[in-house]
Amino acid sequence: MNQTLALPNEAGLATQSSTDAAAFAAIYDHYFARVYNYIRYRVQDADITDDLTAQVFERALLRIGQYQQDKAPLAAWLFTIARNIVNDHFRAAKRRRWLSLDILREWSSNDPPPGDVVADNDMQDKLLAAVAGLGSRERDLIGLKFAAGLTNRAIAQLTGLSESNVGIILFRTVRRLRVELEAQGVER
Repeated sequence: MNQTLALPNEAGLATQSSTDAAAFAAIYDHYFARVYNYIRYRVQDADITDDLTAQVFERALLRIGQYQQDKAPLAAWLFTIARNIVNDHFRAAKRRRWLSLDILREWSSNDPPPGDVVADNDMQDKLLAAVAGLGSRERDLIGLKFAAGLTNRAIAQLTGLSESNVGIILFRTVRRLRVELEAQGVER
């Protein structure tokens, strides 16, 4: 494919491109293959080349009004944009290294397996529903004992009940919750 280096009336097309999409389309058609090939040689991945080429022409279209023909030919201006976009791509790639999925398969985690997490969440939902069915005093004592982690003595001081009464109420409430959860099929 033998292409001329510059478009006829290139400077006029560049000036006209800021207001006329057809003028920019002529620039795009003329330079697309050369810009694409340049990027393809640098990047070596067709999908990334497509993306970067699109970025070049998008940036050129957005900044065509800033192009000054007396400083450089249009081709030099376009390839400067292309070069900068490719360099930005490589800089960004250095900042974010990709991990192979094979490495991730071998990477062990301290997190429980997803099935266990789902089962635990289901059990917790059923437990909270069972606790919601308790009376106000029982919910209060269960919350103070297990959520707040208070001792029976501290609970007794807070509620005005005797320490032994707190223990008896908690024992009966826990037993009632256990029976209800077993009836729902929750094991533990």
